[in-house]
Amino acid sequence: MAESVEKVRTAIQSRRFRPLRRAVKVPVWGDLGIRLGLALSLIMLVVLVHYWDRDGLVDHHDGHVSFMDVVYFTMISITTTGFGDIAPISERARLVEAVIVTPVRFAVLFIFVGTAYNFIIKRSWEKFRMARIQSQLSGHLVVLGFGVSGSEAVHEMIERGTDPSTIVVMDPSEERLKLAEELGCNVICADASRDESLIAVHIDKAKTVLVSAGRDDASILIVLTVRHLAPDVPISVVVRADDNEILARQAGANNVINPVRFTGLLLAGSAQGAHISDYLADLASVTGRVQLVERKVRPEEVGKSLNELSSGGKGLRIYRNGGAHGYWEDEAGLLQEGDIVVEIRPTEASGNGD
Repeated sequence: MAESVEKVRTAIQSRRFRPLRRAVKVPVWGDLGIRLGLALSLIMLVVLVHYWDRDGLVDHHDGHVSFMDVVYFTMISITTTGFGDIAPISERARLVEAVIVTPVRFAVLFIFVGTAYNFIIKRSWEKFRMARIQSQLSGHLVVLGFGVSGSEAVHEMIERGTDPSTIVVMDPSEERLKLAEELGCNVICADASRDESLIAVHIDKAKTVLVSAGRDDASILIVLTVRHLAPDVPISVVVRADDNEILARQAGANNVINPVRFTGLLLAGSAQGAHISDYLADLASVTGRVQLVERKVRPEEVGKSLNELSSGGKGLRIYRNGGAHGYWEDEAGLLQEGDIVVEIRPTEASGNGD
């Protein structure tokens, strides 16, 4: 199991590596201006070449090739219109057309086609695609923050059988979102603490929300914003300071995970036994031999004991009316409709956890 976890971690780290670079922030109209400027520069270059070699051209209209005639001939030559009123007659002029003008013609064509694709076709398609995805968002999983914890959670959920197309990842980093997109997830580059960002991913229709912003204050602010927009959606959040666990719960988080505390539990377990920490890690990962499964009690289990689960798993705890009861307590001796069961099952029998 440890080798499998290490392979997954190594694969993630290898995907994260990127050569050192700096993002270039160019506004839309700036990008458009650069493209048009480059195209016009190439056209002016051809105008100058034609004017320099105007003696190799013939004007069938008046026999004189002026500067305006050169500009006119350049434009019809670049656009491959070719009316024939002005034409190259010398070998040098024809060589210029073949060696210089033809490559420039292709370059200008690619610039205009690329510009049309980026600014019209691609943007229109992306807007249509985004609107279609948004209209279908319901019962999805929203991951706010794709750092170390968020990415590990997404990988684990996919390993457990979650369809990546039902996962929406929001992060302000385009580099992180590329990794999530490679996994098949829906991604959006936005600030998760803003209402409009969460509304865009239909946060109120989500099945559950995972928050891992990298900083406790940012994560708690995101939890507050999510809870404001989605009062009934379950929220799990990662915090690293013990004092902030209470604040995260007060902000509206249903589950608060402290990775520092969990690491401490593993360390303490390893001090008391060589295999305790290994078993805890086994429970937490889909690659282990056993899994913890949380599910609703089945109709055929109502009235039975927690030790008589129809799934064949080992019942550990039930949640009833906001309280938790262990398998040794009297409440666990009689399962009721609406109970939530936490059990251990072999990995191959876990399925989707009902």
